[in-house]
Amino acid sequence: MSYRKDRPKNEVNAGSMADIAFLLLIFFLVTTQIATDKGLPMVLPPKTDVITDTPINERNILKIQINSLDQLLVEEELLEDISQLRAMVYDFVLNFRSPNAKKVVDDISDVEVFNSLPPSMKSHIRANLGKDTSSDGPSKAVVSIKTDRGSTYQKYIEVVDEVFAAYYKIYGERVGLSAEEYRKLNRTDPEQRYLYDKGKRGINKAVSLAEPTKAAEN
Repeated sequence: MSYRKDRPKNEVNAGSMADIAFLLLIFFLVTTQIATDKGLPMVLPPKTDVITDTPINERNILKIQINSLDQLLVEEELLEDISQLRAMVYDFVLNFRSPNAKKVVDDISDVEVFNSLPPSMKSHIRANLGKDTSSDGPSKAVVSIKTDRGSTYQKYIEVVDEVFAAYYKIYGERVGLSAEEYRKLNRTDPEQRYLYDKGKRGINKAVSLAEPTKAAEN
């Protein structure tokens, strides 16, 4: 005759497993670095119900393209040194081939913009610009940036930075500041706000971000 002794059953206590899992989840949420995309400060035009299709002369568009190999092309010509792009945009915007006498941007004409420039900028324009193949004036100058679906985001940022830097250089020189000093102006301070508005008056950042093309189209 066999005797069965009452022994406790071997069981795993799972009562605290949920607590452990919850603590591990909190640990990973706290320690894991979640990548976030950085955006660009872009001012969008106000919404309008009026659709306009105004033709733009080709000379008033500076075409910049980044192909699938991350190569930079300006007016369909390869540009090896991206640092040269800033000067090219600067000269394009200030070409003043045929300045507009009408008050188009900020209630000021291209002629008035030119007259408001310091002597150093006027001398540069008279000596080097006024080309027939470049823009008629700041009110008509448009910088077009087009990417390829294979272009990297880093290259795009570098190009946009150079284009914006050219505009800030223009704005700063108009008020006797460097591009960096102009960007750091405190717009909540009345005096600095005056310099900020004066620097960009009549010269908007007319940058067009064109629809990306497929790699096969290059």
